[in-house]
This record gives sequence, C-alpha cells and structure tokens, in this order.
Amino acid sequence: MTSATLADVTAARYRRHGPRALRAVTWLAVPLLVLALIVFYPLALVVYTAFTGRSDYYGHGFGVAFAHVLASGQFLGALLNTVQIAVMSTAGCLVLGFLLALVVSFVPFPGSGLVARFVDTVLAFPSFLIALSFAFLYGRVGLVNGVLEAVFGTQSPPLDFVYTKWGVILAEITFYTPFVMRPLLAGFAGIDTALIEVASSLGARPWRLVSKIIFPAVAPALLAGGGLCLVLTLNEFGIVLFMGAKGVTTLPLLIYNEALNLFDYTAACAVAMVNVVLSLGLYSLYRVLLARAGGDRAAVV
Repeated sequence: MTSATLADVTAARYRRHGPRALRAVTWLAVPLLVLALIVFYPLALVVYTAFTGRSDYYGHGFGVAFAHVLASGQFLGALLNTVQIAVMSTAGCLVLGFLLALVVSFVPFPGSGLVARFVDTVLAFPSFLIALSFAFLYGRVGLVNGVLEAVFGTQSPPLDFVYTKWGVILAEITFYTPFVMRPLLAGFAGIDTALIEVASSLGARPWRLVSKIIFPAVAPALLAGGGLCLVLTLNEFGIVLFMGAKGVTTLPLLIYNEALNLFDYTAACAVAMVNVVLSLGLYSLYRVLLARAGGDRAAVV
C-alpha cells in the first residue's frame, strides 16, 4: 500500500469515525467539568487549606497546623468518639434490622405489609427528627420520664441517657435500622420458600433454618446494609448536634465548631480531610468485601 493510499484510508476513517469520537469526547467533557467544579475543586481547596493555611491556635507554615491538629487531644477524642459511635450503632442496626426483617418476612401478622412500607418512608426522614423525638419521649422533662415520676413518685427523672453517648448511639440505631432492613427485605423476598418448607418437614428447627438457609442467602444484603450504615453513622451530624450530648464530640461536630464557632478554617479543613479519607477508605473496603461476598455466593450457587 502506497503512502497516498494509506493517507486516503486514514482520511476516510476520520470522516467516518472522527465526528462520532468528537461527540463522545464532548459528552464526556461536560460531566467531568461539572464534577470538577462541584467535587474535585472543593476537595482540592480543603487539602490546600489544611496544609498551607494559617491557624491562630495551631500555628502556621506548610503542614504545621495540620500536624498539630492531628496530634491534639481534642481531635483524638473526637476520632475515638466517632469510631465508637459508628461501630456500635452499625452493630445495633445489623442485629435489630436482621431480627425485624426476619419477623416481617417470615412471621405472618396483620399489618406486615404496612410495616414494610413504613420502612421505606423512614428512609426519607431527616435524622434530626429522631433526636427531637428522643428528647420529647426520654428527655428529663419528656413523656416517659413524666409517667415514671408520677407512677413511682420520684423527684428526679428515672431515665437519664438521652444526653450521653448512649443516647446518640440509640438514636442512630433507631434511625439507621431501616437502611439495613430495606436490602434484607428484598433479599428475603428472593428466597425459595420451598427450601424452608422441605427443611421444616425434615425436622429442622427455626434457628437452623435461619443459620443454614436464610442467613447465607441474605449475607450480601446484610453486608451492604451494614456497610452503608457504617459510612453514614461515621459522618452523622444532625443527631449528634440536636442531642447535645455532654462531652460527645465527633469529627463532623468538631469541623462545625472549628469553622463556625472559632472561625479556624485551617483546623476545620484538616479535620475534614481526615474525615473524608476515613469515609472513602471504609467505603472502598465495603465495596471490596461486598464484591467478594457476591463472588463467593455465585461460586456456591
């Protein structure tokens, strides 16, 4: 093939595929530009401020404030609170969500369909409503304490857990349990009930049915709900803020305090950077575990 022929072939291919490739690049460039403006640029600004910004309390210079923030007792305490609350809340959501979804799916009772629809409705609620409801129900002057004081004649409220770390954990379990139940209900709906009926007829007890048939079938769904709860509770802000738990400061609350109360945006960006890295790391681990769980299940099937 001569050079002239090769040039003609190349030109013909460009005429056929060039406009299509240009359109593809254009369609790809627009969402990438929007993503860069609303995601990448703010993140880059946070990182830049965390390392180069000036802090009246933590000092200034490249990385000085960032290092001092991460070494401060306030940050370490907030990090410990955040991890503890997220892990304990997620564990509670997994246990309670699995039990409730099991009852709704396999224990016939009037209104089970209504309960399943209510789970979907709760997903649309803002989290601070749970904190407000806890205050109205279990606060020092709440409904439950008022009834208990009238019944037992006590002068102080019998229940005093709302404004503690346990109150935050219970509020998060209450709010995020439907996030575990939703994928579980879908997973339970896909289980072949004939397997359960056959196993029951052969004498299998309920706990064995759950451990050998039901749980393995919905393990990926349980992992998905638990991973989502862990990431969400790690970044929960509304419940912690509205509960006003004494001595309970999490990373999102620390960011809020540094930025809006102390006007120390360098310290706020340093904490925010750690929070983002921690969230992305947990989410990546969750995706890897979910993929492996799905692959193992497919191999078994």
